[in-house]
Amino acid sequence: MQNGWIDSADAWIADMGERGDFGRQFVLDPVMLPRALATQPARVLDVGCGEGRFCRMLAAHGLATVGLDPTPALIARAADRDRRGRYLRGIAERLPFADASFDLVVSYLTLIDIDDVTTAIGEMARVLTPGGTLLIANLTNFNTACADRGWVTNAQGEGLHYPVDRYLEERGLWVEWRGIRIINYHRPMRTYMRALLDAGLTMRWFDEPDPAAEAPPAVAARYRRAPWFLTMEWGKPR
Repeated sequence: MQNGWIDSADAWIADMGERGDFGRQFVLDPVMLPRALATQPARVLDVGCGEGRFCRMLAAHGLATVGLDPTPALIARAADRDRRGRYLRGIAERLPFADASFDLVVSYLTLIDIDDVTTAIGEMARVLTPGGTLLIANLTNFNTACADRGWVTNAQGEGLHYPVDRYLEERGLWVEWRGIRIINYHRPMRTYMRALLDAGLTMRWFDEPDPAAEAPPAVAARYRRAPWFLTMEWGKPR
């Protein structure tokens, strides 16, 4: 299914740059990078690596990471920016790796892009070594429930509140910003939790991170008003 990524790839690359957008730079990176490094993995897979920004961050700390993404232009840009890295085109629902191939699998804001998320989570669990870690960052389910509507604002454009509606109804929503137009999937939290538990994984850690202290205050204030991101760490039993 056309989900907008092919047409939006160039705009995405321009928007991310090397440091990422606000949410990545000031909310998720300060959590995701230390959690990834703490596992001391020998083999890492980044599912939905996009233009490879997080792979490069891991490589800068000496971690050999394989990046996988279905969008040709994003994989090409990732490989161009990191000539020593390994980047493959593929989908999360059918990972081209043997069982127990990686000590750490990263899903950094990718579950919302995957059509068959239950199969994809099963695949991520399959390629993990016993004792390995699945590290996840995702939009909260409260966020995605009305992601196509965004904030309710007053006449001056000030945010009044962020709406939550049709929470239990799973659906794909077209979202647009700065030349990017893609489908994000809304699912209630139970869909992800059931898939992770059914895959035989055990939760080790959970957080809804705040913006870092150095984040621009005006933008950070909005991220503190509504639940925006969640982060989770799941382990595969030995």
